Amino acid sequence: MGRIDASWRGEYIAQATAAEVAGPVEGCVFCSILAGGRPDEQTHIVHRGDAVIVILNAYPYTSGHVMVMPRRHVGGLDELDIDEHRELWGLVTYAEAAIRRAYSPEGMNIGANLGRAAGAGIPGHLHVHVLPRWNGDTNFMTSIAEARVVPEALDVTWKRLRDSWSGGRQ
Repeated sequence: MGRIDASWRGEYIAQATAAEVAGPVEGCVFCSILAGGRPDEQTHIVHRGDAVIVILNAYPYTSGHVMVMPRRHVGGLDELDIDEHRELWGLVTYAEAAIRRAYSPEGMNIGANLGRAAGAGIPGHLHVHVLPRWNGDTNFMTSIAEARVVPEALDVTWKRLRDSWSGGRQ
């Protein structure tokens, strides 16, 4: 069976693993983004809350795939304080609504992979995935080529979600 190259994924996993070994905060890609001072258009941060942010996944499964995460570097839900907990789950709920407004999906996946064994690419910094799904979006590329086709550039997705986000309550 032939395969389509997705070598970028290996590099991404290697970088995430190296960052994890480098240190829990200094090597964390999410903490680096938050501390970098770059504009949201470049980092693809859709929303900044008091203790939690919403950011596009740089390697999305579908267009509109965001991650909701605390600003503070914590690895598990039990490490959140009550304000972070409330804001995190409130923004997960709001992200679902914003994605529905922007993309009109037929379904939604929401979940967190806690720890490397559970599939977390960056296990040290808690993040909740929120992504739209459509009937039939598991096409032959995913099924037989182990690759995904994302029909929209991240900059376009960021603008679309940012506009959808500001179209409702914050």
